[in-house]
Amino acid sequence: MRNYYSGKLNAVRLLEVYQTGIERVRQYLQAEIDFVTGKLSGRERVLELGAGYGRIMREVSPFAARVLGLDISEDSVLFGKEYLRDNPNCKLEIADAHLIEYRSEFDVVLCLQNGLSAIKGDPINLVTRGIRALVAGGSAFFSTYSANFWGPRLEWFMEQADKGLLGEIDWERTGKGRIVCRDGFSATTFSVEDLEKMGQTTGLPYLVEEVDGSSLFLVIKRTG
Repeated sequence: MRNYYSGKLNAVRLLEVYQTGIERVRQYLQAEIDFVTGKLSGRERVLELGAGYGRIMREVSPFAARVLGLDISEDSVLFGKEYLRDNPNCKLEIADAHLIEYRSEFDVVLCLQNGLSAIKGDPINLVTRGIRALVAGGSAFFSTYSANFWGPRLEWFMEQADKGLLGEIDWERTGKGRIVCRDGFSATTFSVEDLEKMGQTTGLPYLVEEVDGSSLFLVIKRTG
């Protein structure tokens, strides 16, 4: 379902996703942000792909000069403008990340919280367009779930289904890193090997790193 986040899981409903009662999930969410902000100096121009209502943007904003977030959901962007009202260096816009045409405008590009899967489409296209947006010397951060996080991740999706945010989990089709719900929602992940291949495709310096036992990061540096 290409527009699931645009048509159903957006704005306040998306906020509820992250108001989780599962401590291990809260740790994972914070660990991703800490990993990125630990690389920032406060001078960077940051672009976030699939920014939702600005959850990550608000956390990153104290560590960056400015943050532009893009999301396909008009409702999420409208809600996010209020959510980010106290963060003047943040701007949230409606856009399809697969169609962006930025060239050498940002120091950092973010696509976190399994954005490579959540932003439906060719992940290589997403990576390519993200890199084009970077200035020379800039870095792009793409994350997916670690296989080691399967248990907490599954518990989190069950919590969301219980809240009515997602459909009931289809247990016959769920497994091997993929969660499928009966309302058409599905979430896949990428392995270390998958991320390695993506990095190699770019021809640029990259690294694949596990963070907190919950995320796998592909970090790509634009050299020219």
